[in-house]
Amino acid sequence: MPRFPTNIRAISLDLDDTLWPVGPTIVRAEQRAQAALTENAPQVALRWDIDHLRALRAKILDEQPRLRHDLLQIRRLALQHAFADCGSSPAASAAPIETTLSVFMVARNEVELYPEVEACLQRLARRYRIASLTNGNADLKIIGLAHLFHTTVSAHEHGTSKPDPALFHIACKQLECAPQQVLHVGDDPDFDVRGAINAGLQAVWINRTNAQWSGEDRPHEINSLECLERWLENEGSLDR
Repeated sequence: MPRFPTNIRAISLDLDDTLWPVGPTIVRAEQRAQAALTENAPQVALRWDIDHLRALRAKILDEQPRLRHDLLQIRRLALQHAFADCGSSPAASAAPIETTLSVFMVARNEVELYPEVEACLQRLARRYRIASLTNGNADLKIIGLAHLFHTTVSAHEHGTSKPDPALFHIACKQLECAPQQVLHVGDDPDFDVRGAINAGLQAVWINRTNAQWSGEDRPHEINSLECLERWLENEGSLDR
């Protein structure tokens, strides 16, 4: 297991499945969006249910991987295709599509934090500069956590996504720290852990589901932000 230097001055945090479970949130958001679609364009909703729209988004992403950083745009393109498939013109479909996306985004930001998250963030924010670093489209202002973060870095705002080193370096610049002084915490082995390490950051794997690590480059592992706090006290305390 690699030993990290004791000069951590900032922390970047993934959001989905790191601070809250994203699966139930997306399921609920898609159900509400489908209800809005049924109300405003019943013929489209009848032909394009949640499963068919999900498959269409996967197809769009496979065909246009350059859009991986903008998940909302992928949803928009899928709806545009669905409306066109049902004979609706771009002009006629624009309003119901944006209404559907708006309903989705409201529900998408109704997250249920893991139990320890808010209290831990409050304590960590008193000691470190904190950044969010996400490929998703959650809005910390709406969720009510933005005041605990020095900065927020979202893939859709910068035209690239993790594991691109550029996105990690944007977070470091906004944190006013060198990459080696930033500890990234996230749940995805490739996007978060290996991505951060390849960008020159330190990294911790938050594994809330008892998943198995694949490969010999196993990082330090935690299962909660409380574990992160304890590890920082013992291994990664500030060197000021």
